[in-house]
Amino acid sequence: MRLSEQDIMNAICLLIADRKKIRPDMVKVQLMWDEDLGFSAEVAAEGREQILIEANMLEALERYLLTQWNIRAFRSQITLDIDDVEMFATVEE
Repeated sequence: MRLSEQDIMNAICLLIADRKKIRPDMVKVQLMWDEDLGFSAEVAAEGREQILIEANMLEALERYLLTQWNIRAFRSQITLDIDDVEMFATVEE
């Protein structure tokens, strides 16, 4: 199964919204990739910004798959990747 860049951003929005007890549309996400640092996301919510590392992103995707798709996936089954167009996640079944 392949999740799009939009799915990844939605997963992060839902995770942060749940943690901060706000609506998901109040969360802004910018996905990033760096050759040295790997995958991360800059998140803005309630006037504050924070950086999520890859482990946090995988947690968000794990919860997203369970709550939105009713799929139980573990972090070891989720891989982040990037191509010429967008970032995506691959989920092994």
